[in-house]
Amino acid sequence: MLATGVTPPGGNVFFLLMGAILVFAMHAGFAFLELGTVRRRSQVNALVKILSDFGISTIVYFFIGYHIAYGISFFGNVQTLTAGDHGFEMVRFFFLLTFAAAVPAIISGGIAERARFYPQLLATAFLVGLVYPFYEGIVWDNNYGIQAWFTQTFGAPFHDFAGSVVVHAMGGWMALMAVWLLGPRRGRYGKDGTVHAMPPSNIPFLALGSWILIIGWFGFNVMSAQQLAQIQGLVALNSLMALVGGMLAALAVGKGDPGFVHNGALAGLVAICAGSDVVQPIGALAIGAIAGIIFVYLFTFVQHRLRLDDVLGVWPLHGVCGVWGGLAVGIFGLKMLGGAGGVSFWSQLLGTSLGVLIALVGSGVVYGTIKAFIGIRLDAEAEYAGPDLSIHHVSAYPEEDIERA
Repeated sequence: MLATGVTPPGGNVFFLLMGAILVFAMHAGFAFLELGTVRRRSQVNALVKILSDFGISTIVYFFIGYHIAYGISFFGNVQTLTAGDHGFEMVRFFFLLTFAAAVPAIISGGIAERARFYPQLLATAFLVGLVYPFYEGIVWDNNYGIQAWFTQTFGAPFHDFAGSVVVHAMGGWMALMAVWLLGPRRGRYGKDGTVHAMPPSNIPFLALGSWILIIGWFGFNVMSAQQLAQIQGLVALNSLMALVGGMLAALAVGKGDPGFVHNGALAGLVAICAGSDVVQPIGALAIGAIAGIIFVYLFTFVQHRLRLDDVLGVWPLHGVCGVWGGLAVGIFGLKMLGGAGGVSFWSQLLGTSLGVLIALVGSGVVYGTIKAFIGIRLDAEAEYAGPDLSIHHVSAYPEEDIERA
């Protein structure tokens, strides 16, 4: 019989496997969130893109990215791979892969309805295989001595427990560069400066996507402990408080708009990832509420003032709210505000800024090169027909198409 408090053999493997499955399920949430937000002509494309991006991400992260981030590869025989830890490192790869694959899933929502399919898969290969793991390794494996320098200079390393910056800000800022290089959907903006509405095609599917993401997010945050002995109920409660804060704030300032309500909850969850293990629950509520407000106002600003056709608002949601989450650790994580302490605002500021810089440069190089040599945008005829028919040769509603014909 095991002593009290001793993790059973394989316990950490099972624990992290459940986390991997929950975060893997979040990719269905990304798919349905995009499916419900885009127009009917782009729904099939949303579903195919997310799954295909996950497949490409798996291959490049397995052969390249995981080694860049953690110096670990899986080329030994079975006895070597499973010796001593019940294959924990392999299930850890699966768990962290689901994080890495979230980056192209985020980008997908920003460039929806007008991006070419195979060039986007090529971009995914470079971003997940090279750019993302470079920053991931800096933060989560102490590569290149940057975390040690933060600790020596400011008294604490850059703290990102579950990826507000490593995953969400990286994905959001990569998407910003892609959206800018791609340009707006045809007909989105008039020559006289008017903004032409392109409303969501299916609010129930949008809501379903949000709900799937919300449920899976507890695996995203809580299982980031990666060890049963390190699990904290605080992380679960803080995640709950932040999502409620983001949702209620977006409900209030967004005047009941369902898109804002469901994305407001996600904004709160994006922001709390980094500090979910160190902030007090009331602080988590405030972090989430501020994120919900940021999303509502910045989404409108981006669409109407900056005239960037970020279809799902992934730069405000993941990019900016992720940055806010990184900075919030250095504020709400302080002991004077009820936090656990051991954090530095300056480490948070510089660590977050480094992530944004790597995302912008990496995405700019990848998408800029693909645009110059291959092309990243559908031609006018294909975009008019919609990516469902022009790329996948089937619509989401084939029976209606037959009836119209």
